[in-house]
Amino acid sequence: MVSTRPAYRPPSAPGTQRLAQAVYWRRRALVVLSGVTGIFMLYLGLTLAFALNNPTYGVSYMARAAEWGRSHGMGTFITWIETEYYKLNPPKVGGKPPASAFDNKGATAGQVKVPLGQALPAPTRIPSPAGTNLPGEGVWHVAGRTTAAGVPTIYEAFVRPNAVNTSYVVGVAWMDTRLLRATLYSGSYIPGGYNFTHSAPITAAASRTLVAAFNAGFRMQDANGGYYTDGRTILPLHPGAASAVITKDGTLTVGAWGSPGFTMASHPIAVRQNLVLLVKNGRAVPGLSSPNSLAWGKTLGGTFSVWRSGLGVTKDGAVVYVGGPALSIADLANVLVRAGVVTGMELDINTDWVQYSVFNGPLNTPINGGNGTSLLNGPNGMIGPPSRYFVNWWNRDFFTMSLRPKELSSSTASSATVTTTSLGLHPAG
Repeated sequence: MVSTRPAYRPPSAPGTQRLAQAVYWRRRALVVLSGVTGIFMLYLGLTLAFALNNPTYGVSYMARAAEWGRSHGMGTFITWIETEYYKLNPPKVGGKPPASAFDNKGATAGQVKVPLGQALPAPTRIPSPAGTNLPGEGVWHVAGRTTAAGVPTIYEAFVRPNAVNTSYVVGVAWMDTRLLRATLYSGSYIPGGYNFTHSAPITAAASRTLVAAFNAGFRMQDANGGYYTDGRTILPLHPGAASAVITKDGTLTVGAWGSPGFTMASHPIAVRQNLVLLVKNGRAVPGLSSPNSLAWGKTLGGTFSVWRSGLGVTKDGAVVYVGGPALSIADLANVLVRAGVVTGMELDINTDWVQYSVFNGPLNTPINGGNGTSLLNGPNGMIGPPSRYFVNWWNRDFFTMSLRPKELSSSTASSATVTTTSLGLHPAG
């Protein structure tokens, strides 16, 4: 075959060789960049798939996707999506809840007679934030395990959150700190780390005296506060931050860090901080209506009416938990105040994280999630089950309330009695 290739190839024009090299390296860079992008997208896809099937990220797929996004640097984008979602899906306006929403079937506080000095005075009826109380609204009912002598340790009541979203019901739990001691359970996700003395699951031994368990606060990167437990400062405590503190005798209380009684000089067992105080001196703090102030959370602020929870202490030392739907930060503060709280703070928000459970069963007998009942049930109830506190994958922190040792024997206390006739709805206080 005769070659058609020219015997002589003239040299390339000046700069052509340099251009060819530039094209070569540009193509190689694009190949490498495409490969890295592909690997990164594969990583995101795999981690998202893992998150959507991981119950520690939440009960709903929406919550799991949001938690995944925040843990991968997409917090601002996730917050924008949540904001738009809540704008398009606000709580229903008007209507009435079913009458059964105000009754947990337990005896009312007015029906239980407790010897003076045996326990804290029972709470009085909560005036409804929606106006005139509906039948049964705001009435306290006995819930959970009692002492061996039959003295109630927890009362529950239910009220509408405000005068606008009147078809919803918020749950309120009142806990007697004379009869109950608190424990802070820490998790590998919140606050982060391992080898905590108390971490999920609640053990069979601890369950023998368990009466209640409930959620703590925000992720620590959003809490604007610190964390102390097991004699260790896990994250530095912030002066002035709202603090749920467990004292050395196991009493749970709430206050601003640095105020009298809320310093390391008092030798607390645990300190869990979250944002700033919501209620001071029996009044809601100023500024709660400021549009989505970051003081009430980076994610949704305070004006959105969503699932929220809060914790406070009354004048005589009882601890009050509030949790439910259609609550702005101002609504949450209002319910806390109406329930008798003098100092209060916000805990976690959104449906997957607001969870309060009471537990029943014979004393000194191991129980599990099947013995628990959520504070709110039904279509607008808490979607997180009581069983979450009894599984080893639950990696968030939470509080438990358990009977003090002296309350486990009826010989150490006078018995409570329940009247045989209903006393009806006792007056609001």
